[in-house]
Amino acid sequence: MLSHPLARAIGVEVLALLLAATCAGCGRPETMLCDACREGIRAAPLMRRTPSGLLVRAAMPFESIASRCIRRLKDDGETMLARPLGAALGEVLAGVVDAQAELDDPVRLVPIPTSQSAFRRRGYRVPDLLIRRAGAAPDRLLVRRGRRADQRGLDSASRAENVRGSMRSRSAIGGGAIVLVDDVVTTGATFDEAARTLRGAGARVVSAVALAATPRLGERNANASETRSK
Repeated sequence: MLSHPLARAIGVEVLALLLAATCAGCGRPETMLCDACREGIRAAPLMRRTPSGLLVRAAMPFESIASRCIRRLKDDGETMLARPLGAALGEVLAGVVDAQAELDDPVRLVPIPTSQSAFRRRGYRVPDLLIRRAGAAPDRLLVRRGRRADQRGLDSASRAENVRGSMRSRSAIGGGAIVLVDDVVTTGATFDEAARTLRGAGARVVSAVALAATPRLGERNANASETRSK
């Protein structure tokens, strides 16, 4: 089948990549994601509200296998993980799109914009890639502007202040129900800033979807108790 020299070379490189890989979830060798860990990133939706009250649906909690896979996608360039993660995101997106369709209200999936420095470092935009792997098309209505401190480690108020004024909308917004999309939601400050920016340009933001949500204290305790009981 791989008779062409280039095809054979590609096949050898892919095989070498797989042999050198370790499972993103558990570290098992010779696989990017083992079957057991693949089961661990199936959609287990949860809902929450941002500080301004915007409804956010997340495909799974940002913990355990899911958090390790997302970090490998974001920090280590392992874009093959976008496919199973995108499938989980797609289940949640499908529910949102179907609900709006019943209202005869077309949905536009708007990714949270990636900074230029992050794009240069990775070579891809994580939210956009996940939307595509979910089988949909990202509508890039937002652009990141300026340099901001890393959100990690900041409390809710500091996060909101850090992202204030960090985005601008493109000139032509148009109609439709806008659903914001990001890889991880923590406090919801970034979603709130994106919604504020778009609404200021006349857009109608109806909700947000994240691949994963950082568990809150009560959720962490509940998850820990469930794990101990198994």
